[in-house]
Amino acid sequence: MNAELTEQQVLLRRTVREFAEGEIAPVAEALDRDSRFPYEIVAKLGELGLMGMPVPEELGGAGLDTLSYAIAIEELARVDSSVAITVAAHTSLGTMPIVMFGDDAQKARWVPRLASGQMLGAFGLTEPDAGSDAGATRTRAAAQPDGGWVIDGSKMFITNAGTDITGCCAITALTAPGEITNFIVPADAPGYVAGPPLHKIGWRASDTRPLTFDDLHLGADAMLGPRGLGFHQFLTVLDGGRISVGAIGLGLAQGAFELALQHARQRRQFGKALVGFQVVQFQLAEMATEIASARSLLYLAARMKDGGDRFTKTAAMAKLVTGRLAQTVAERALHLHGGYGWIEESPIARFYRDAKILDIGEGTVEVQKMVIARAIGAYEE
Repeated sequence: MNAELTEQQVLLRRTVREFAEGEIAPVAEALDRDSRFPYEIVAKLGELGLMGMPVPEELGGAGLDTLSYAIAIEELARVDSSVAITVAAHTSLGTMPIVMFGDDAQKARWVPRLASGQMLGAFGLTEPDAGSDAGATRTRAAAQPDGGWVIDGSKMFITNAGTDITGCCAITALTAPGEITNFIVPADAPGYVAGPPLHKIGWRASDTRPLTFDDLHLGADAMLGPRGLGFHQFLTVLDGGRISVGAIGLGLAQGAFELALQHARQRRQFGKALVGFQVVQFQLAEMATEIASARSLLYLAARMKDGGDRFTKTAAMAKLVTGRLAQTVAERALHLHGGYGWIEESPIARFYRDAKILDIGEGTVEVQKMVIARAIGAYEE
């Protein structure tokens, strides 16, 4: 697992793994059962510098590369995907758009507090009628004589949108017919209305809500990047986000595999442990091999991004592969648990429920295939 990693990356993996096993694992089942947001854990992650890993040091972040960031998300998801998506959405979708496209004043205002974990960031792209077709956004930003904007519209399935520490949400809005622009919306702005938490199959301890913008007034300084470049910007954001969501899929698969292996070693049937049966040995061998293969692909995407290479295709491939892998490994692992896997208090049951969203969130399976098809020249408008 540590082949070709730097000493710093190996140390980071060990540090995050120890934190996840010591601080998250003991409370993960209760957080999931109660659909309770893990405020205490987020605060501790902030203290460790894990809420701003890829953010430059001059902006208050850790200045880590993409691969290191992916390793950390993988280790969090190995124990609990709700915590992992909270960190990934906050970082890749809530904070990095400001780092990448914000001006100096916007970066100074928002990024240090986001990177420290004092506040959470969110990204408002999906709408009730604009999911995979994200360009069909209907949220509108009307220009005002003083240079400001009035936002009206709604977003859906927004992670970190309504916690007590949510600071801002980067959103897409129409500034003219067919023209999409991004804005930074403070969560305490009048007209920012976070709906009640959505009751989900999985990721129950993460905050996911609808958002409504009702006559919300913003100053001219709220525009994120040049007017009309919002579509291009959010595609860039999603490319990087797919690496972090791919890391969640990889970590979930690794964690499910380890639960299956542990159970197979301990559970005895017909006078011997389950690992004594060749059919179980082969299932575990297949899981381990598929996880290793997926890890290589995901790490390649991260390294390509770090190297300044075009990584859109590889990130989409990694997201596609890890999303499927999380589901197949979780299903096989639950099956190996037998009846014990069908009990909600069993960790594998939570892993099983958490896995399906990885085929949907951050771009569906079909969207990933479209991205890959374009990249390999197998697509026609």
